Amino acid sequence: MAGPRGGRPARRSAGAGGGGCCWALPTALLCAYGFFCSVRPSEPFLTPYLLGLHKNLSETQVFNEIYPVWTYSYLALLFPVFLATDYLRYKPVVLLQGLSLIITWFMLLYAQGLRAFQFLEFFYGMGTATDIAYYSYIYSVVDVNLYQKVTSYCRSATLVGYTVGSVSGQVLVSVAGWSLFSLNVISLTSISIAFGSAWFLPMPQKSLFFHHVSSQQLSWEMKVMDCKNGSAVQDHTDVQRAPGWEDEAKVPLNGEGRSAEKQVINYAQGLWEMVMPSHSTKIYNGAVEAVSTLLGAVAVFVVGHIKTSWAMWGEVALALFSFLIAAAVYIMDTVRNIWVCYASYVVFRIIYMLLITIATFQIATNLSVERYALVFGVNTFIALALQTLLTLIVVDASGLGLDIFTQFLIYASYFAAISLVFLGSGIYSIMRAYRRQEQMHSRSSENQ
Repeated sequence: MAGPRGGRPARRSAGAGGGGCCWALPTALLCAYGFFCSVRPSEPFLTPYLLGLHKNLSETQVFNEIYPVWTYSYLALLFPVFLATDYLRYKPVVLLQGLSLIITWFMLLYAQGLRAFQFLEFFYGMGTATDIAYYSYIYSVVDVNLYQKVTSYCRSATLVGYTVGSVSGQVLVSVAGWSLFSLNVISLTSISIAFGSAWFLPMPQKSLFFHHVSSQQLSWEMKVMDCKNGSAVQDHTDVQRAPGWEDEAKVPLNGEGRSAEKQVINYAQGLWEMVMPSHSTKIYNGAVEAVSTLLGAVAVFVVGHIKTSWAMWGEVALALFSFLIAAAVYIMDTVRNIWVCYASYVVFRIIYMLLITIATFQIATNLSVERYALVFGVNTFIALALQTLLTLIVVDASGLGLDIFTQFLIYASYFAAISLVFLGSGIYSIMRAYRRQEQMHSRSSENQ
């Protein structure tokens, strides 16, 4: 994310303390919260844990009856949590997130039976929906000229925490021989530490809508909400906007990709478990998650420094990336070799981070500050709504209730269809751009 442009007067912070000198403590506390909340070594091994002797649930129960509840809960809670976050001024909702995750992991340790785990997924959905409080809190207590710095700190804290959790989980399982139950104990302990640190956060005095904050701050908050999904959005004063670009028209396209991506990530563990059951061999889910996250972050950083005419060629690039994602998911689904599945998943995560970064950048460079929050808010809602629809039709036992391999075949087809849409739109944009250049050239010739 780019920092504030030169010439903009620094604004006093909206929170307690009033000035930029007080940014260090809340930032440090929020980073500590984000780090410990993300150190969850059991998460890459959730599916083997539920299917194993600890809980002894069936594949149908886990994939078709338990996991879908998270998606439905997330969608149902997203809007009311957004309003509550603003009205309550962030900190109470940060605490609610910590409490929701504590309940989730406590139930993972001690709950038994289908209904209990469906209830657990509701609390996990609440923990996911309340992410907005974490990514919004800091902007109410620091000056605008510190947004770039605190954003990088908070985002880095969660990424490092996630990586530490994934790597430590893999090491403890593969080297130390710890049980998956023990990994959940560590996850619960780490989340509890995060919850404790959140109590020391200073209470903000202002917010976006209910407590009088400018649209400038709203723009920055929504940008960071998008960054947490892997998009490094930047404001560039020197980026030329493509005339005729329809901003809102691109939002559903971006949302469609995100919905399928979330499905692949959510059910990848299930696919791996079917290809190579964890009870018969060592699994490396934690290592795969860590590697895909780190390499994806590097790829996003690199693409942010590539200079090209994204306004003209961006959609063609999106078409290519979507096709490669479709190929990776298809290979993951059909080869049925665990190492090929792992490698395809890493490729999928890397390319998807590139795809979503370019898509987000193309939209962002053509939006005014006031419209940015609206468009990306709609984008998030569309992605979640489509993911819910996919879950209801494809996954849920009350819908088609398809097996995991058929699900992934559908997801691969989904990305292939998106690539064709991007390709058609890209070709049309290129043709319009060249036609516009010819018209401008002819007009300049006539004027001469």
